[in-house]
This record gives sequence, C-alpha cells and structure tokens, in this order.
Amino acid sequence: MSVTASQVKELRERTGAGMMECKKALTEAGGDMEKAVEILRERGMATAQKKAGRIAAEGVIESYIHAGGRIGVLVEVNCETDFVAKTEDFKALAREIAMQIAAYAPKYVSREDVPEDVINYEREIYRQQALNEGKPEHIAEKMVEGRLKNYFKEVCLLEQPYIKDGDKTVEQLVHEYIAKIGEKIAVRRFVRYELGEGLEKRKDNFAEEVMSQVKGD
Repeated sequence: MSVTASQVKELRERTGAGMMECKKALTEAGGDMEKAVEILRERGMATAQKKAGRIAAEGVIESYIHAGGRIGVLVEVNCETDFVAKTEDFKALAREIAMQIAAYAPKYVSREDVPEDVINYEREIYRQQALNEGKPEHIAEKMVEGRLKNYFKEVCLLEQPYIKDGDKTVEQLVHEYIAKIGEKIAVRRFVRYELGEGLEKRKDNFAEEVMSQVKGD
C-alpha cells in the first residue's frame, strides 16, 4: 500500500527517526502507525546493541534547575564524538534525561549499579511480606521477583517510564536517539539535589510540576 507524507510526518514526530526510516517502517507495517512505531523501536534497540562495545568518552554535562530553584540536577551523558556532542539532538536528549531525573528522582542509572546488599535487603523484605500474607514458599519467591522488578523500575533511571511517554522507558528513548544519531550514547552518572532534602517538610508531586512546566514551554 502507498504511504502518505502526512503519515511519515506523524511517525517522524512521534519517534524522531529519519524520514526514510519512517517510510520503510510504515510500508512494512502496512500503514499501521502503532506497528510502525514498534518496528522503529525494535530497530533502535538492535542498533544500540551493535554499538554497545564502542567507547563513548565525549558528551555533555547537562543541568536542570526546577522553577524556584527547589530541585537541581547534573547529569553526564556520553557519546563517541565531539561533533555529535554539539548537535541539538544530543543536547535535547541530555535535557530530557535531566528533567526525568528531576521529576522521578531515580537512585541509580541501571540495575547493574544497584549494590548487591541493597538488592538482598529488598528481596528479604518482599519475601517476608509475601509470607506474612500467607503465601506458600514457592509462590512467595515468584512474588519477590515481581516486586523486585517493580523496585528496579522505580529506582533505576533507564527502567523508569519516560516522563513524556509512559509507554516507553528511558532506555528505549536513548535507543531511539542512538538509531537516529548513529553513535553509542550512555548515561554515565548523575546527581540530584532537592532543597531541604532530609528535613521534615510537606510532600510535593515534582513529576506533575515538571510536566506542567514542560507543557508551558
């Protein structure tokens, strides 16, 4: 079937992929927009895996200060060349990641960064919870793994749902940019400061605040 220019434009806006890649994906998907999005995401992940062994030592340190100076984020995002580090696409990704950290307050970049003693501590808590609920041992173990997976989604940046599109993770967002830019991209480290952190204060929904600021831009 023929693919229209408006379809290609819509897919490009949703994924950030090149026009030819969008056209090919739509053709392969028979014009099905959602299927085309999935095709591009899968290709992005494949491309990311191919580039995983490369060295990414260039990049930027992006900062994000929440309105009023109540939250501050510094994040280092790496790529392979200084040329790519200076592009608007790469800078845009770094800013998106900084905003994600401000809104959802992850503790680690990926699950590989979570200390083993922390994982064991969480696992034991979930195990006791399941047993206290009266679950048999074998069922409790399955519940532990499920709850641990949810824990990683909460505390690991790359596994969190992307703040602007909950249907994909931050890792999938990075993979899309890898496919678009053509270089290895890696989030190396970050630090997040919150005004009065550790002191008793009222609870705020920073995710909603950051999103409202994004929509207002």
